[in-house]
Amino acid sequence: MGNFVEVSKIDELKDGMMKAVNVAGREILLAQIGKRYYAADNQCTHMGGKLSQGKLEGTMVTCPLHGSQFDLSGGQVVRWLKGGVTLNLFQGRVGKVFKPAKDLTVYNVKVEDDRVLIEI
Repeated sequence: MGNFVEVSKIDELKDGMMKAVNVAGREILLAQIGKRYYAADNQCTHMGGKLSQGKLEGTMVTCPLHGSQFDLSGGQVVRWLKGGVTLNLFQGRVGKVFKPAKDLTVYNVKVEDDRVLIEI
């Protein structure tokens, strides 16, 4: 078990909102859905898109780069790529485009008083 670290005050997010927070050298996505908070790595496991800049629908976050989707309640891949990926051979990214699906790392979250804490 790790230590719980304060990452936000409860009034800094509203239902359906998300933001990036930096904790212990990691960029973490923090989201509020209903009365619950979720935390996961902010970097898409496909090509590193910032998930906090994507779209949040319920507990599902969509990467703004290629449409990969993840369930924040457990980090599972819902959809790996949005159909029709254009390859750019000159950028040398072909290997990254075809890498296998990988779940997000998620973090335990708790609320104490007016503080949101995640376990690192």
